[in-house]
Amino acid sequence: MRAWKAVASTLALSGADVVVTTLLYAHGRRGQDILQDLRHFNIFNSLLDIWGGCLYRSCVLLGATIGVATNTAYGPRRLRASRTFIAVVCLLMGIYMMVKLLLYSEVRRTIRDPWFWGLFAWTYVALVATFGLWQLLACVTSSREALGHGSESRTEAEESCDAPRDKREEAAGPTIHKLLSYTKPDAVFLGIASFFLLVAALGETFLPYYTGLAIDGIVVQKSMDRFSTAVLVMSLLAIGSSFAAGVRGGVFTLIFARLNIRLRNCLFRSLMSQEMSFFDENRTGDVISRLTSDTTIVSDLVSQNINIFLRNVVKATGVIFFMFSLSWKLSLVTFMGFPIIMLVSDIYGKYYKKLSKDVQNALAKANNTAEETISAMKTVRSFANEEAEANVYWQKLQQVYRLNKREALAYTYYVWSSGLTLLVVQVSILYYGGHLVISGQMTSGNLISFIIYEFVLGDCMESVGSVYSGLMQGVGAAEKVFEFIDRKPTMVNDGSLAPDHVDGKVEFRNVTFSYRTRSATQVLQNVSFTLHPGKVTALVGPSGSGKSSCVNILENFYPLQDGQVLLDGHPINMYDHKYLHSVISLVSQEPVLFARSIADNISYGLASASFESVVQAAQKANAHAFITELQDGYHTEAGEKGAQLSGGQKQRVAIARALIRTPPILILDEATSALDAESEHAIQQAIYGDLQNHTVLVIAHRLSTVEKAHNIIVLDKGRVVQQGSHKELMEEGGLYSKLVQRQILGLEAGSTDSHQPTARGDSAKAPGGLEGEFRIDHSLPAAAQDDCNNAAHK
Repeated sequence: MRAWKAVASTLALSGADVVVTTLLYAHGRRGQDILQDLRHFNIFNSLLDIWGGCLYRSCVLLGATIGVATNTAYGPRRLRASRTFIAVVCLLMGIYMMVKLLLYSEVRRTIRDPWFWGLFAWTYVALVATFGLWQLLACVTSSREALGHGSESRTEAEESCDAPRDKREEAAGPTIHKLLSYTKPDAVFLGIASFFLLVAALGETFLPYYTGLAIDGIVVQKSMDRFSTAVLVMSLLAIGSSFAAGVRGGVFTLIFARLNIRLRNCLFRSLMSQEMSFFDENRTGDVISRLTSDTTIVSDLVSQNINIFLRNVVKATGVIFFMFSLSWKLSLVTFMGFPIIMLVSDIYGKYYKKLSKDVQNALAKANNTAEETISAMKTVRSFANEEAEANVYWQKLQQVYRLNKREALAYTYYVWSSGLTLLVVQVSILYYGGHLVISGQMTSGNLISFIIYEFVLGDCMESVGSVYSGLMQGVGAAEKVFEFIDRKPTMVNDGSLAPDHVDGKVEFRNVTFSYRTRSATQVLQNVSFTLHPGKVTALVGPSGSGKSSCVNILENFYPLQDGQVLLDGHPINMYDHKYLHSVISLVSQEPVLFARSIADNISYGLASASFESVVQAAQKANAHAFITELQDGYHTEAGEKGAQLSGGQKQRVAIARALIRTPPILILDEATSALDAESEHAIQQAIYGDLQNHTVLVIAHRLSTVEKAHNIIVLDKGRVVQQGSHKELMEEGGLYSKLVQRQILGLEAGSTDSHQPTARGDSAKAPGGLEGEFRIDHSLPAAAQDDCNNAAHK
């Protein structure tokens, strides 16, 4: 907004405030001039102080206007920094106006002065306008900024003006609404819980009223009948409200237990639909923290706070009604302190919401560290690094602890300020209530009932304040949960092609590819080759040449930058997701088994599979012998990630898992690296024995596996550099010949090769492979041996 528009609006409304207040004050002076009113000022019947308050707020607003008009760069910033100051000023003036009303009522038992009521109402209108104009001036921008110059300052101003309102309204509000929308399937339970909540709240609300009647029956009427009737009604109300409160609490607990299950289910299903790049960018510990910790926080906090909020709102409504019916004057005294409590709660809620997000992030990092360490416990133990890992986790926990200390300090100030305000209000009520009883304006029983109601209302307001901070903490966790639930995959598997038969011809046409996590590095550059049905094709090359990336693309895990991958002449993204992975089976170098039986692992992903087919697949994978030797045979639990099996056993189970599908396309990525020669030979016979219905892609280091392939594709730095049979490539020379020589001649021959590739992280499982892995030779001199050990350790 242009500065002159805001200044003109402020001056006009500020001038109107002074004129209207002056006219109302002049007509209410009852013939006295200002000087006489000033000399004989009486706070009980003079309105001079109200007029003086108008001049004060007009001067403050005029000073703010001059500051913005003379300096549009720094003036609005100062006003934004002093929002709390103007809020407190307006709040104190509003409270003083209530005090003025009470003082006026002491002199005039029935206030019928229209000028006083006009001034009373106008003062509140002017206070709201003053705060609004202050907000308006705080958000102005200079004309130069509005024309496009200094856009950086303009953006900062807009963000700071919008943040206090928009972020709360556009984030917290919709998040809570969305969270509550997940309870729609439990509408019947919500109706039952709401009914019993209303019954319990009303019963608790009537108890103080009948307490006052009981006291009046003893002190005023001195009637045993009235006293006994009041006590009987109180007993019935207590029994009914207690029963209703128990039912209410149980039903709400059930509702939000169902909410917790529903949230976790929706989140997990959303995670299952995300593209592979999502799991590359988000660490497992963070995702698991959202699924376990954050969903629990959301359901628990909401279940507690929604229940408390609804109960206290209903109770507070009834309490306020009874308080005004007992004494409107004491009610005004009570409500003077509540705006201050609400202001403190609002400031605390904003700060607590920010802290809760920081705490959740810190906890997620700590959980990720623990998950990573525990999942790699063998590696930690092998390097005797337990103490260092414990120290790392301790440092993460210290970050959480520091944030918790800030939470505790903020909560201390919040309880102190709100508690002090309530104490002042209670003392004021007791003092002023005693005055009303002595003056005969209310009975002692009514005063006791009012004091009880005041305590109840204070508890309600305190509970609502804690509900607000609790909901903000729940919103902080819910925003992260809904961020994953509402996330749409950037790569959608929406193909529908599902033919009855697949030949298995795969074509890579000018494929260019890079991972989203490192988009600047092109892993594959203009790669083209073909996999023919009934043939075995081998991919070889140095580490980082793109072999595994070809597998990931063929599995349709990642989108391409350029080019196409065709299956029987159709792009693979046109095929139905489930159908595509039913015709393509992958066996990776480090296969993952699940914590279930071996039979379930072999038939994993199949809707139905007979036990005979499981056994046949295990026999082809040379796994039947060792499985039958286990204690429970095929029903033996594999353990977490197959921890109960050795590396070779896991590979054979994974090969059986692939073969049971009789897939047209079979991908073996170092699938036999952990097997002995006999097992590898048996599996190769099973693979090579029936190739009529299979297209086989092999990534291997061992010469015995690669040399039998019908076609060998050599990759280097993301490009196809050679292609042909083993014999053709050896005659041609080049990179493939050097890799083979390095394997045959060993490490000594490989050290003379200027094109020696980098060792793969899994080289220990494939010693002497085609990549020329770096191995520690214990026959080296001591100095060289130390260097090798240091390199291996790193």
